[in-house]
Amino acid sequence: QVQLVESGGGSVQAGGSLTLSCAASEYSISFNSMGWFRQAPGKEREGVAAIYSSNGNTYYADSVKGRFTISGDNAKNMVYLQMNSLKPEDTAMYYCAADGVVSPGGLREADFFYWGQGTQVTVSS
Repeated sequence: QVQLVESGGGSVQAGGSLTLSCAASEYSISFNSMGWFRQAPGKEREGVAAIYSSNGNTYYADSVKGRFTISGDNAKNMVYLQMNSLKPEDTAMYYCAADGVVSPGGLREADFFYWGQGTQVTVSS
């Protein structure tokens, strides 16, 4: 069973930056895409960003456009999320996901097959 492991979460003040990383436990599998979701307490899990492995095309939720950057390393089966200008409303558990598609309405949890356990990001004002 392929596992995704996130790292890089932590606590930061508003305006600060963090970089999340996600590594797959196996190099032999090829994901068509990798992405990031987040879930704040009492809220549904929402898609943040995704990147397609074949062409590098990316998708961002409107709430993070211009602040977050997703990138990937296909050879290592890794994906990164550079988060700048962080806001308190970015506070959430961030989850890595793999093998999914971007639906016309955006990133949907049901469209991704593999999931990590999450890493906490806390932004204080």
